[in-house]
Amino acid sequence: MIRFVVAPDGRVVPDLAARLPGRGIWLSADADVVEGARRRGGFARAARGPVSVPPDLLPGLQAALARRIAEQLGLARRAGQAVAGFTKAREWLEQGRVALIVQAADGSAEERARLLGGWNGPVVAPLPGAALGAVFGRERAVHVAVSAGGLAERIRTETARLSGLTASTEAASDGNRAARRAARDEDKVQAGR
Repeated sequence: MIRFVVAPDGRVVPDLAARLPGRGIWLSADADVVEGARRRGGFARAARGPVSVPPDLLPGLQAALARRIAEQLGLARRAGQAVAGFTKAREWLEQGRVALIVQAADGSAEERARLLGGWNGPVVAPLPGAALGAVFGRERAVHVAVSAGGLAERIRTETARLSGLTASTEAASDGNRAARRAARDEDKVQAGR
């Protein structure tokens, strides 16, 4: 769930930490739900009055969640609860210190599977390798191991929220590509007649 509030100027603002004052508007962390509420006036109905909803609400929300995940990983790194790199992450796995593995979303499937080697714990891939690397002062990182604690849980929660907001948009773009392909094929068939 994601909380939104109405700012004093009537703008709808995401409240990812759920701490801003005001009556909250709670929506599922699903791109279709957020976009539907934006397009169909759901925010105005919930706020019981006129509101201004930014047209780029969903992309802004996705970017904010990605920043929150990077910030949580940074806190875990500074607290000694996270390490990056294949060797360090594998070492923590062998020692049983890992509660969560964070992998680069753009890392190769083979490399990502090689690290896990039979580990059945939670694995998330919310950020690209460059963003993970930036947290650890590297150009790129593919593997991050996070030890048990509140930070690991917050990273998992934020990743679930982000994946809910991106899964529907990725599926929609796949559907749009399929529709465009079908239209092109139809045009080719009609032109060939």
